[in-house]
Amino acid sequence: MLDKEINHKPLKEEIYENLHRQIVAGNYTPGDWLRQDDIASQMGVSMTPVREALDLLVASGLVERVPYRGVRVREMSTKDIVEAYGLRLILEAMIAKEAAKNITPKQISELERMLADMQNNHTLNEVAHIRRLSREFHSYIADASNNSLLIKLYAVVSNAFPDWLLYEAIFRKPELLTSSMNDMQKEHNAIVDALKKGDVEKAVKKSVEHLMESGNWLEEYLNVPAELLREKEEQVSFLIKKSK
Repeated sequence: MLDKEINHKPLKEEIYENLHRQIVAGNYTPGDWLRQDDIASQMGVSMTPVREALDLLVASGLVERVPYRGVRVREMSTKDIVEAYGLRLILEAMIAKEAAKNITPKQISELERMLADMQNNHTLNEVAHIRRLSREFHSYIADASNNSLLIKLYAVVSNAFPDWLLYEAIFRKPELLTSSMNDMQKEHNAIVDALKKGDVEKAVKKSVEHLMESGNWLEEYLNVPAELLREKEEQVSFLIKKSK
């Protein structure tokens, strides 16, 4: 399950990134325990950097520490999901606004490279890779906002958002794969186009609309009540109007 290759970053960061990739890819599911001794054995490292890596995962919001039991991938209630969705909508709007003002040509080129990479991955076996690329895409836009606090907040909230659960619908219904990937690619292209033009209003609109598609999936595949999702969307619509 775990990647065994360790590069030249601090060991705790390498282990953290390894585990983070595995969780996002769905190799761990909500409620699964991350056992220090198993991870240390599989990766051929000592317990200390594994414990430090788990602390980083807890701080990121992707996992939780249960007293006297250990660390597990977060199990999210409907309330947790709705709160994460609402915060993510707000942050996507704020990030798009700042990124449209501050993004550099070099960063635009990197986003376009990511889009090309995603375009070349479109089979069911590549869904885990697509998922990672999509998260990297959105995190990179957050970095382009050039707002350090906003970047930190986005990292925590995006880890709390159950996007890895939404992709499992594709495995249950593989007929959704082509249309969902095509839609995602179009939406990502529209966001990059707005950022490239420095069009703040369009960047915010396209970013929020893109996340609202995830809201539709939350409703359909995770049975999150529609009225709770619409309430969060209405709040963000108000914020967008106020920001113009």
